[in-house]
Formats: sequence, C-alpha cells, structure tokens
Amino acid sequence: MAPNFEKLYDRLVNREEKLALIGLGYVGMPIAVEFAKHINVIGFNHNEKRILQYKSGIDPTHEVGDEAISKTTVEFTSDETRLREAKFLIVAVPTPINSDHTPDLYPVENASRIVGRNLTAGSIVVYESTVYPGVTEDICVPILEKESGLKCGVDFKIGYSPERINPGDKIHTLTTIRKIVSGMDEQTCKIIKQVYDIVIAAGTFPVSNIRTAEAVKVVENSQRDINIAFMNELAMVFDRMDIDTNEVIDGMNTKWNALGFRPGLVGGHCIGVDPYYFTYEAEKLGYHSRIILNGRIVNDSMGAYVADAALKKMIEAGQAPKASKVVILGLTFKENCPDARNSKVADIISRLEEFGIRPVVVDPWADPEVAKREYDVELKKIEEVGNADCVIAAVAHDEFKKLGMDGVLKLFGEKNSKVLVDVKGMYNIDELKASDLTWWRL
Repeated sequence: MAPNFEKLYDRLVNREEKLALIGLGYVGMPIAVEFAKHINVIGFNHNEKRILQYKSGIDPTHEVGDEAISKTTVEFTSDETRLREAKFLIVAVPTPINSDHTPDLYPVENASRIVGRNLTAGSIVVYESTVYPGVTEDICVPILEKESGLKCGVDFKIGYSPERINPGDKIHTLTTIRKIVSGMDEQTCKIIKQVYDIVIAAGTFPVSNIRTAEAVKVVENSQRDINIAFMNELAMVFDRMDIDTNEVIDGMNTKWNALGFRPGLVGGHCIGVDPYYFTYEAEKLGYHSRIILNGRIVNDSMGAYVADAALKKMIEAGQAPKASKVVILGLTFKENCPDARNSKVADIISRLEEFGIRPVVVDPWADPEVAKREYDVELKKIEEVGNADCVIAAVAHDEFKKLGMDGVLKLFGEKNSKVLVDVKGMYNIDELKASDLTWWRL
C-alpha cells in the first residue's frame, strides 16, 4: 500500500510522528530546539562529545544558550538508528570547500548515507545544507535510494529549504527570517511549508522547484560577497589616497539607497564558501565567472593586506617587525560568535609568520581546542597580554569594543612605540588622531 504523505503534518502536530534533525551545529541545533516547542524532535549528531554537551545543558554554539538547551525536549542522540522513529527528516550539515576551492560534498553525502540506512516508507527528507543547484536531486537522492532500497517519489519524498541563520545575530533569528521552501512536487512543497510554518513566524516563501531553492541560497551569499569585495577594493584605493574609508561610507550612507556594506575580512562558512559552489557548477556548464570569482580573489586577499599594513606601520614607527610583539584581538570569523571556521584572521597570522612573527592571539569567544587544532594557535586571555608593540584589532567582539582607547593603550604597557591596526573601525577616529599611536584602519 502506498504511503499516505497527506496526513504527515497532522501526525507531527498531534505528536504521533517525530521530526529528526541530522547535524546539530550552528544551524541544526536552533532548528531542533525551536521545533521541539511544538512537536516531538530527535536531534542526531555523530559527534558524541557534542551530544554529551547538549544533554548536559551546554550550548557551545551560543545560539540558543545553556538555559534553552537544558530545558528543551529534543531527544539528543548519536545513535543513527533512532532516525527510524522519524518521518520528517531535516539534513543540516556543513558543506565546506576543498583546498582548491571546489565543493566538498562529503558531509552531505555521508549524512545522506546515514539517513538512507534508516529511512522508512512515508518519510519526507528536507536538505538545508548549502549546495549548488542539482545536488539534492542528482547526488543525494541516488544515495538515499541505494541505502534504503526505497524509491524517491513513491516511498519517500524530498525537498530543500536553505538555512538562513546568521550565527551570533540575536535579532535576525530562525523564527524572524522568512524561509524559502521547495519540494519535488506540489504536494511535498505544501507539506514542507506547513511544517516550517509551525516555527517560522516571518512565514515561508515557496518556490517552484528544488534547483531554484538551491540557487537562492548560493546567490544571496554571493551578492553579499561581491558587495563587500567592492568595499574592500575601495578601502585599498582610499588607503593610497590617504582618505578614511569609514568616513566615506558614513557619508554615502546618508543617501536612502546606500547599501551599508563596509570593508572587512570575509570568512565563515557561508559568504566565504557559497560563491565557490555557484561558480563550480557554472564552469561545469561552460560559463566562467567574471565578477563572482574576482570578488572572491579580493576578499581572500584581505588577511595578507591587513598584515602587510601592520608591517608597514611597525617599520614607520621605528620597530623591527621580527622582534616586535604583535597581539591580535579576535580569531573567529565574525563578532560575538564562537565559530572560527574559515576565519580570515588565520591569513593575517600566516602572513606575519612569513616574516618570523608569531603573534599572540586573544579571543574570549573562540574554543581553545578548535584554535589549536585548526590554526595551531594557543589562545591567551586579555589579562595575560602586555608590552605589545603592535595590536591588530581584527574582530569586533563587544569585549574589545568595551576596552575603549584607554584599555587598548594598557596593552602596550610602557612601550614608547605603539602601533594599532583597527580592522573593523572599532575605535573613535578623533581619539586615534589625538593619541601617540601609530595607527591604521581598513
């Protein structure tokens, strides 16, 4: 007898069926916790350490907080066979890139194998992982069918709803961001929309097919990447013109149609990655990007550019860079977020190391284990820092903003020669000009 998909939504809200999240990181965990306020949820992650943290009421992502984790009814597990209890499964695993900037689909392929091994008839599988158009249907579906022995479109259905969570953002959260939804057919899309409407207060936006939904995700992040690349290029030009970029942008933003982008380090697991997914598929089809990849080239170069600016300022201040103590404030890819994946601060560190400089790195948000494993960095506490020759304020954590000029000056101790590189424009320009610092900002 053919599965009855039409009743799936009703069975979920009546707690007769369960929803499962595969992948419990910055994206999957908040989704699981939000859904668990309304329906029965299984949260699966193969990382047993992460599962133990959640079961202990610890939120290492800081996305929902320890209190919400300790109170949630999500059934956290590293036992993949528990997925057999669920009929609506959401895959929210990372999709990184390889060293040659090609998509690394192993996480989403492996998640598909896990789901496939435990997939039961009458289920709907929705992918949230960022991929280029075609991955869900051309790569994931064959894996699901092979592992499960079931037929897509007959025994189970699929859909795609790109994640739009902005890590560290407490205003634009899961429930307040409109959600793109799609399904392999009209019925599936309708059910997926109904399910997400349970938690998305801002509402859902159905699109006609899965490939379109996949495209929406890679394009929205590519757009941001290109705009920031433009501001970074302006910053490099204005630096040569001795014009303060932030003052120019402040003036520009007085016009109603200014976009508000600012220069900076563009890393992380979305904006610094998604454009490569888009151009990878475009090149397979014979189109070579003339704008997107150039934007990536500019943004990927900014870490080295900042490091070179610091070196020039150290020399200008009469320092011998190789003998200088350089302190970097921040390691994560963005402010007030513990996610250090694909951080462009690492590029600053690498560039400095080319000149024999081993910087001291401070970041109250970053995980020391991740910093050591990914970047071979031993994080220090701000209280342990002193006698700096050069301070590079790389990430605008609130803790660093609160330092103010007085706090920054204390990091230099009694040094006569002091260099401050303010990547994010955290410190007041009038105070910078009035200080005895040799300073530079992007």
